Amino acid sequence: MARLTRKFLTALGIEDENVQDQIISAHTEATDALKEQRDGYKADAEKLPEVQKELDTLKEQSGDKIKAQYDKLKKDFDNYKEEQHQKEVTANKKSAYKGLLKEAGISASRIDAVLKVSDVDGLEFNEDGEIKDKDKMIENIKKEWADFIVKSTEKGAQVGNPPANGGKALSREEILKIKDTSERQKAIAENLSAFGR
Repeated sequence: MARLTRKFLTALGIEDENVQDQIISAHTEATDALKEQRDGYKADAEKLPEVQKELDTLKEQSGDKIKAQYDKLKKDFDNYKEEQHQKEVTANKKSAYKGLLKEAGISASRIDAVLKVSDVDGLEFNEDGEIKDKDKMIENIKKEWADFIVKSTEKGAQVGNPPANGGKALSREEILKIKDTSERQKAIAENLSAFGR
């Protein structure tokens, strides 16, 4: 590129020195501005490898940070799933053990108390989902919790004293007609069936 000089301007037909000075001054300002811009771009270009290195470092750190967050969230979720699974297994074992307690004859009002102090975690199931060694466990429950087993007793027919009036039962109306209180009480006791007892 040709330099802008007075000689060049004179060759172009511009001979007035004032005009030449103005052209040279304007040209110098424009070129100085371009040089300044060029120097800024050059400085930025020289910084580019360092900036790229910082960017790569940040990408790597953010990638590591995101991966660490993901790993933590995954671990927390897996722990939560395992905890929920264990709660479900424990609930199933408690339900099965409750059935064993009922089958062993434990009083319904005592089942929850027995369940609270029993170790249901050791309860095992076979492939069919039934309790392993069920009969043996029921026998152990009967031995260990014998005091809580409901004992049913059969009651025979209630036999009252035979009527004192020669074996003949009195009706309710006949008994209520008795004036003497002690006699009436005695007749009621001897004829409870007349009063629906």
